[in-house]
Amino acid sequence: MQQTFKLRKFTMNDLRSVVHINMVCLPENYTDFFFIDLHQRFPETFIVAEDNGEVVGYIMCRMELGLSNFGFKGLVKKGHIVSVAVLPQYRRKGIGEALVSKAMEGMRLYNAKQCFLEVRVTNTQAISLYKKLGFQVTRTIHGYYADGEDAYLMSRELKPEKNE
Repeated sequence: MQQTFKLRKFTMNDLRSVVHINMVCLPENYTDFFFIDLHQRFPETFIVAEDNGEVVGYIMCRMELGLSNFGFKGLVKKGHIVSVAVLPQYRRKGIGEALVSKAMEGMRLYNAKQCFLEVRVTNTQAISLYKKLGFQVTRTIHGYYADGEDAYLMSRELKPEKNE
C-alpha cells in the first residue's frame, strides 16, 4: 500500500487543525492552553500526520513518574499517550499506527521505560491497534470518561532499541 502521509513534529501553526481533529473525533476536548503546554514540555512526542499538506491526525503525550504497570519495584519514567486521533476519512491507512510508533520513539528520547494510555472499552478498533503494537490491558478504570464509560488502561514496556 502506497503511503501518502508524512509525520512531523507539531508546530504552533498546527494548533487550529489539531483542535479541529480533536473536536471531530473525540468527545474529550481540551483547551488551547493544554495543547500548547504539552507541546512546549514534550515536543518530541507531539506529532502530526499530514496528507497533501493537510493535517489529518495527531498524537500528544506527556512524561510522568509513577509506579510501574509491570513487575518493577519503585518509580519508573513513563510516557502517557494523552490523545491520538485521525480524521475519519483517513483511517485504516496506517496513520494511527505510525503516530503511536513515532511517539514511542520520542518517549525513548525522554528515557521513558514504559508507555501507557486509556481507551474506551467499546473502542475495539483502537484496542486492536494497541495490542498489535505490543500493549496489553493492565486494568479497567470504572467510570473513567465523563459519560461514565469505563476505560482500559493499556501499557507496554519501551525497549531502548529502535526496532522491536
